[in-house]
Amino acid sequence: MNTNAIERNQATQLGTCTYLLHVLLQEAERRQGGFVRATIDHVLKDHAGIPADAPDKPFIDALFSEILDTLRRADPASALPEMPPAPRPRATSAAPELSRDWSQWIAESRLRDCTPESMLETMKAAGLEAAQAEAAIGAMENEPAFLAARRMQQLQRKLESVTGNLQKLWASAPGYGVVEKRTRPSRDEFIERYVRGCRPVVLTDVTRDWPAMKRWSPEDLKQRFGQFDVEIQDGRNGDPNYEENKLMHRRVVQLAPFVDRVLAGGPTNDYYLTANNEALRSAAFSPLLADVGSLPPACDRSQLAERSSFWFGPAGTKTPLHHDTIMLFHTQVIGRKRWRLVSPLETPKLYNFNNVFSPVDLDAPDLRRYPLFAEVTVLDVVVEPGETIFLPLAWWHQVESLDLSMSLSYSNLDVPNDFAYRNPDIRNW
Repeated sequence: MNTNAIERNQATQLGTCTYLLHVLLQEAERRQGGFVRATIDHVLKDHAGIPADAPDKPFIDALFSEILDTLRRADPASALPEMPPAPRPRATSAAPELSRDWSQWIAESRLRDCTPESMLETMKAAGLEAAQAEAAIGAMENEPAFLAARRMQQLQRKLESVTGNLQKLWASAPGYGVVEKRTRPSRDEFIERYVRGCRPVVLTDVTRDWPAMKRWSPEDLKQRFGQFDVEIQDGRNGDPNYEENKLMHRRVVQLAPFVDRVLAGGPTNDYYLTANNEALRSAAFSPLLADVGSLPPACDRSQLAERSSFWFGPAGTKTPLHHDTIMLFHTQVIGRKRWRLVSPLETPKLYNFNNVFSPVDLDAPDLRRYPLFAEVTVLDVVVEPGETIFLPLAWWHQVESLDLSMSLSYSNLDVPNDFAYRNPDIRNW
C-alpha cells in the first residue's frame, strides 16, 4: 500500500474510533459516574510514557488527542456526533498523471516511429514538465497494451513489404510510368492486360459513333434540360476537405441558372455537378444516355442507366487524391481533364487514415509532413475530348478539369465489379 493510501486509511480509522468511543463512553458514564474522569487520567499517563522516536508517533499523538477531546466532551446529555465522512486525499506536490489523450498520443507517435527526442520537444512546447514527459515516453515502452500493438505492427509491416515488393516488380515493366493510349483492344486482351492486370489505359476510339460528341454543349444542356433540378456541390473553396465533407456541400438547383453560372464564372473549384447528382437515374435526363453509342470492351449495355454518372463544371474543378471501390470508365465529351494516378500497392505511402482519401495534394505535396510520398511514382495523363480512361481497381487518382468539361463515367463492366474494403476512420491525424 502506498503512503497516500496509508494516510487515507489511518484518517478513516481515526474518525470511526472517535465515533465509537463517544458512544461507549456515554453508556459507561451513565452506568458509573466518574468513569470518564478516571479514564482521562489513565490516557494522559499512558501517552506520557510513549517514546518520542516511536514508529508512527505523529499518528499516535493525533489519536490520543482525539481520544482526549472525545472523553472531555462525553456527557450523558450530549447528542451523538455524526459519523465522519471518508477524508479526501491530501494535496501533494507531485505532478499529476498525464491524460489518456497524451498517453494515446505517445503510443501512436512511437508506433509511427517518431523519436523520443522529437516527442519530448512537442510535449514541452505544449506546457508539460520535461521530467514528467520524458518519464511517460520511457514508461510506454513497457506497457502491455503497447507491446501488443508492437506485435500487430509486425504483421502490418509484413503486408506493407509484400505490397512494396509487388510494386517494385510492377514498376520494373518497360513503360510503367506512362499511361498507354490504345485503339480497339480486343475484349480478351482488355480483360487480361488491364482489368486483371490492373493497369490504367486510355481508349481513344470509344466515342467514334456517339451522338454526344456532336450534340453536347452547355447551350444544348440548358435548352433540353434547363427546367429540371439537379444536385450540385457548392461552396467547396471554403473547405479544404470538400470531398470528404461532400454531404455538407449538396445543393439542389435548377439546371439552366447553373449552366449560366458555369459559363460566366470562369475557372473555379467552388461548384461542380459531380457523380453524386444521380441525374441519370431520372427519366428527365434519359435522353443524355440516348446520345451514348458503342461502349468499351467488357461493358453491359443493359446496366448503363443504373451505373453511370454525368459530370459538368468549369475549368479548375478538382477531385482530390482518393481511390474508388470499383472499376470504371470515364469518357470525356467536352473539354480536357488531367488524371494523375498512383498504384494501389503504394497505399502505405499515401497516409490513408480516413476512408478512401489521402491528405496528400499532388499539386503541392508536403514532404515534411508526408515524407514517404517522396518514394511514390505518379502516372500523369491528359484525357482529350472523345477519349475514355479505364480506372483499374483501387488505383488512386487526382483529377483536374483543364477546360469547361462535360463527361460521363460508368461502371457497368460485365466482369465481377463488387469489392469489399476495410477502410480506416481516423479523423484527427
